[in-house]
Amino acid sequence: MYPSILIRKKFLDYFKKNNHQIVNSSSLIPENDPTLLFTNAGMVQFKNILTGVEESNLKRVATSQKCIRAGGKHNDLDNVGYTLRHHTFFEMLGNFSFGDYFKEEAIFYAWELLTKEFEVDKKKLLITFFSEDSVTGNIWKKITGFGKDKIISVKSKDNFWSMGEIGPCGPCTEIFYDYGEKFNGSVSRKGITGDRYVEIWNLVFMEFNQIEKNKRINLLKKSVDTGMGLERISALLQNTNDNYQTDIFKETINLITKLSKSENKNSENLSERIIADHIRASCHLISDGVLPSNEGRGYVLRRIMRRGMRHAHILGCSEPVFYKLAPLIINEMGDIFPELKRAETLIIETLKNEENRFKQTIDRGLKILNDEIKKTKNKKLSGNTAFLLYDTYGFPLDLTQDILKDLNISVDLKTFEKKNGRTKKESKTCMERIWRC
Repeated sequence: MYPSILIRKKFLDYFKKNNHQIVNSSSLIPENDPTLLFTNAGMVQFKNILTGVEESNLKRVATSQKCIRAGGKHNDLDNVGYTLRHHTFFEMLGNFSFGDYFKEEAIFYAWELLTKEFEVDKKKLLITFFSEDSVTGNIWKKITGFGKDKIISVKSKDNFWSMGEIGPCGPCTEIFYDYGEKFNGSVSRKGITGDRYVEIWNLVFMEFNQIEKNKRINLLKKSVDTGMGLERISALLQNTNDNYQTDIFKETINLITKLSKSENKNSENLSERIIADHIRASCHLISDGVLPSNEGRGYVLRRIMRRGMRHAHILGCSEPVFYKLAPLIINEMGDIFPELKRAETLIIETLKNEENRFKQTIDRGLKILNDEIKKTKNKKLSGNTAFLLYDTYGFPLDLTQDILKDLNISVDLKTFEKKNGRTKKESKTCMERIWRC
């Protein structure tokens, strides 16, 4: 069994051996793209190189990039805990070529690393490629010896990557691991679905520039951008299909069950999974300079923290626990991401203060919400109640929605937005009066 720390090391060492420069992870706050809320993929720090905006001496690069997908276009927050593979924070292992090698070399590296370095059973692997990219399909056939049953031509646009409506783009090819017949899953020209087949690595070949909707030209420098989640490959190499059963999360979940005096039921640990994911995201965001607030990145952090803290409350924790989990995260990940150690005091104090604030309101807010749930008809909570919880008790709308999710109850959003808009307008008018005075 491979521990995650060795998986990360073997990945980077393999590409270093193949003349790649190892580049440290960038911050979770993108420096080169104001349109992005967070760094959500390994390519973000290289975006200007990939688009040709920035000249660089870099030709071959490998990274282990920390990523957040909890806001904006890529938002996995609501899925965390309910699936075994979604996370707000994760590490993306990736190798990149900027005008150097292309499809054949990238495919060879991926295949050799998985099947020789990590000794993954070839028979358990499955490949998809974009139906209009026959070159990639032929390369896979040459390198693997697989037939059409294992190299699937997919028509779905999921196998064609683009940076936006215009700009660099190109086909991608994905490597899936087959966890066996005990899980449901299907394979077709439309793509692969279900839990049986898990995508472990995506290779993007940027070879075009989309000039306008119906006009695409070849890029002068063709590039490679790959991504393999450390959590997913760790699950595979540690003989589980559950990311939360890997060494990445095990100690954290054990500590959560100890602090909450709850029972560790593995795959049934909904609250423990959510807390384990959210404490990692919170520590890393704070270490990169994000603090809880009511807008922007700070709002997303507060939402992550309070969602996790609510689940600590569900487990029966009467005292703050998040700050007690932080030292474990810092100790486990601080050598790879030293900014965690540098910000240790700030992380612990921020978590403690935020949970104390939240605990002052959660009991009263939950009592009101539970009383209203009993009165709720047609599976829809009053927008007035949702606004009261938000405005008076500090419950963000999405926290109320998260609580109601398991009960299949929605919120009257029209009324909520109407009241929220009126309050913002009144607040703005009040501030204008103060400034005029």
